[in-house]
Amino acid sequence: MRLRPIDLAREHGLSTQAVRNYEESGILPLAERSASGYRVYAPRHAAALRTFLALIPAHGHATAGAIMRAVNGDAVEEALRLIDESHTQLAEDRRTLEDVEEALRGLAPPREPEPVEPGEPGGTFIGPLARRLGIRPATLRKWERAGLIVPRRDPRTGYRVYTPADVRDVLLAHQLRRGGHGLEQIARVLERVRVAGGPEPLQATLREWRDRLTAQGRAMLTGAAALDTYLGSRSD
Repeated sequence: MRLRPIDLAREHGLSTQAVRNYEESGILPLAERSASGYRVYAPRHAAALRTFLALIPAHGHATAGAIMRAVNGDAVEEALRLIDESHTQLAEDRRTLEDVEEALRGLAPPREPEPVEPGEPGGTFIGPLARRLGIRPATLRKWERAGLIVPRRDPRTGYRVYTPADVRDVLLAHQLRRGGHGLEQIARVLERVRVAGGPEPLQATLREWRDRLTAQGRAMLTGAAALDTYLGSRSD
């Protein structure tokens, strides 16, 4: 059965140039050429395109392309390794979400800290905050260098002053750090909290996050089925 680029493109609402680009990048097997030099595709090319498009929601465009190039290059083990990495990342993202939800449940609303010195209402210094958490001040300074917390400076003394919002972020960072999360992960979570305006509005963001992970997990099932069918057709 001979297929033209437009035949493959029309099924998915793509341009014929996109089909040609996928072939040139190795996502589709190489097409045969007619006597006049036109590309001639077969059902296996249509199957490869359907498989690639099914893998994108599961693994992302770049990884889906890498998987298809590996399969078309008879490097099935490499394709499976890439899939394993995606599953590992999804599991890690799910654990992070669960830890964030647990940390937020245990996070008391930020209270106004008692002034450390007269004339410094609404803030606390690094020493009392570190003692409250049972950590060293050096840990808080490390978190500041990593961009997790950016306390203001007292204009008279130059000391760090942590606002109630800073204290909330420090408590959340402390709980996530105890859960084994890296500083980069924690920074992303804190940014979500700040953009949402606090832990309470973040609940909607967390639900959307969970929905995305669920959708990706189901897409992985769909992509796996399509890839299994494609691998089977190549071995026939």
